[in-house]
Amino acid sequence: MISKKPTLKKLSPSFGSSLLVNQHIKKVDKNDAYWHFHPELELVYVNKGQGKTHIGNHLSYFNNSQLILIGSNLPHNGFTDRLTANGMETTIHFKSDFLGKDFADIPEMSSVMALFHRAKKGIRFHVETKKIIGPKIDNLTEYAGLERVLKFLEILNFLSHTDDYSLLNADGFAFEADAQDSAKIATIIKHVNTNFQSHISLDEIADKVSMTVPAFCRYFKKATGKTFTQVVNEYRVVHATKLLSEESQMSITDICFECGFNNFSHFNKTFNEITGKSASNYRKEIKLIIE
Repeated sequence: MISKKPTLKKLSPSFGSSLLVNQHIKKVDKNDAYWHFHPELELVYVNKGQGKTHIGNHLSYFNNSQLILIGSNLPHNGFTDRLTANGMETTIHFKSDFLGKDFADIPEMSSVMALFHRAKKGIRFHVETKKIIGPKIDNLTEYAGLERVLKFLEILNFLSHTDDYSLLNADGFAFEADAQDSAKIATIIKHVNTNFQSHISLDEIADKVSMTVPAFCRYFKKATGKTFTQVVNEYRVVHATKLLSEESQMSITDICFECGFNNFSHFNKTFNEITGKSASNYRKEIKLIIE
């Protein structure tokens, strides 16, 4: 399964801090790599690792370092399936106005606020930026208080001025939901995560949130910008990319049915629409990356 217990994730910085900085050097528990979203932005740096990147409607696999900025309420999975030798992952969670609303509005912060706006689509920074900024992110844990904030502002300032990046989520997929809606979305996505390998009827999922089918379809499209079928198919394709990325020699036909598709031509068409390539080409490209 690709994820468990997806939800609106509540994050709390340590007392006396406006930033939440976490760092680990061991393999990530896959139970922690669930599909979630939160109002805080997230800057994540993996210096050596392998895994899947699933941010909004963006799906890819990485076999090296990663430096990504995720915007507010943009759904994403945990990143690292496995940290390689000397691997470390550092994440920083922060609100866009972590220094106060007035400070966010000053002219000197305009480029940083523009960076936060771009982050709503997910930003992957490239090699040169990773070389410069990656170590600075790793070293943030060595500082505390105002010194940590100043070091973090230096990082944000650099990222706001570089053009060494790609946007990941060009179609947009952020949830602009209130707390009650977030709870409903969490219930829906949790059910999808648990059951995407089987058929999920609209009657079944609408009943989960005590709605009629027409009301559910309207609600879900408004909250996510997508139909329920589109989201289920994305989950199935994410799982397919995972199986295609593994060293197993599972056939593409078997992967199709393992992911919940009951028609091979429909699987091929959907996989191509979501990833921009065929399943066989995806597998070939992943093998080249790993080699």
